[in-house]
Amino acid sequence: MKKCIIIGGGPAGLTAGYELLKKSDEYEVVILEQSEALGGISRTVKYNGNRMDIGGHRFFSKDKDVTDFWAELMPLQGEPSLDDKLLGREKALAKGGPDPEKEDRVMLLRRRISRIYYLHKFFDYPISMKPQTFINMGFARTVKAGFSYLKSTVSKKEETSLENFYINRFGKVLYSMFFEGYTEKLWGRHPSEISADWGAQRVKGLSILAVIKDMLSKLVPNKNRKVETSLIEEFQYPKFGPGQLWETVGDEFVKMGGKILYDRQVTDIDISGGKVNSVKCANGEVFDGDVFISSMPVKDLVAGMGGGVPAEKQEIAAGLPYRDFVTIGLLLDKLNLKNETGIKTLGNIVPDCWIYVQDVGVKLGRIQIFNNWSPYLVKDPQNTVWIGLEYFCNEGDEFWNMDEKACVDFAVSELKSMGVIDADAKVLDSHREKVQKAYPAYFDTYDRMGELVEYLDSFGNLYCVGRNGQHRYNNMDHSMATSFEAVSNILSGKQSKENIWSVNTEAEYHEETSNENNEKK
Repeated sequence: MKKCIIIGGGPAGLTAGYELLKKSDEYEVVILEQSEALGGISRTVKYNGNRMDIGGHRFFSKDKDVTDFWAELMPLQGEPSLDDKLLGREKALAKGGPDPEKEDRVMLLRRRISRIYYLHKFFDYPISMKPQTFINMGFARTVKAGFSYLKSTVSKKEETSLENFYINRFGKVLYSMFFEGYTEKLWGRHPSEISADWGAQRVKGLSILAVIKDMLSKLVPNKNRKVETSLIEEFQYPKFGPGQLWETVGDEFVKMGGKILYDRQVTDIDISGGKVNSVKCANGEVFDGDVFISSMPVKDLVAGMGGGVPAEKQEIAAGLPYRDFVTIGLLLDKLNLKNETGIKTLGNIVPDCWIYVQDVGVKLGRIQIFNNWSPYLVKDPQNTVWIGLEYFCNEGDEFWNMDEKACVDFAVSELKSMGVIDADAKVLDSHREKVQKAYPAYFDTYDRMGELVEYLDSFGNLYCVGRNGQHRYNNMDHSMATSFEAVSNILSGKQSKENIWSVNTEAEYHEETSNENNEKK
């Protein structure tokens, strides 16, 4: 029997292991996970009866293999969830599907609402051409934005940076309002220093023209609109957060004969003769294998290969940048944000899953409201609000090293300064999580990534998958798709790995102008 070693128990690694055992009985499969939990950045953290979704994960994909995978493991709800029952909300339910009030292994159908908080006002995300948008912007800003956009249509900048990419599509004024500050918060670099590749990958089909087209389409009768808008406005979500799905995949993988070893950080990769021979973990254990699937950061993978790697390839890998982040869970008695949407929610809180913070006067990048993802993430969803505050930083910097109490106090003070909570708001509980290498970044040596891909592909039995495994800002479904492709190659004997690296580079992997893929996951 052949042996497959998978590095990493996140979405990519677990998908690869599950698919390989499902489609073949010729492999012994071992997953090496460096932490004590499955799911990677898609895990769910449990704390004092509440649950935190690290990074926020909407389950929506245009890839049928992905959606079939989800449906096989966690079927869609057939009865109303707790909040839908209490509020009398109606939605399309799956006939014969599980009841989330009685069963745990179930996907909920949730409404997609995310907005931008800027100038102490809410703007649609992505930006829409509604009257309220212009009211929020004010007459002067609206006029400037209009002329700025018109200028961008006749005078294009060379797209040598993310800044120019955005200006070409939105004009300088809207770029400055809704992209410049947030992008710099996210990456710690000004958009002028970031490759346009990031925008090209994450902003598929997004432009003012697309937004206007979407607005006009709502005025024109269309018998298919119900199906189209459901894809844009709704998504599926595991009852207890994304980590529940990946824990379920792990359980099924083990039932099929797979093995998961925790606290196994791979530090050394033995290479020779154009292949990987074995990997060594920090605890000294060595694992031989016939096939190796890696979802560990490319930077660490190449470093682990040691001196056998050509100097120029070591240089590229060592220079690949990442952005880390800190998320702070706060349990509150209430928010100081009025729900003026007409959408019913428990406690009449604002209905957003995410709120993007464009205000450059605060470090805070994004707010998650876990009650709106799933009422089952919150111990008492009727009387408390459980939120996650996301801060982008670099491992080892001042914010990363801040004492947890000081970090929480800092976050609370920012919420008060923004008017999100009252000065006398009650913080009932808090918890901080640090996430390393959350976001592969598109600057520094990234522009030479192609050279590194060619080198890694020279190892016939090595397959790089997932967000960090490919140093690409993949969404969860894209990470899964790279593993589908890798398993297909392994079983078919296909030598070229171009199909694995090409996932998330073509429009077919993305939604329409709904821009779900412009949202960070």
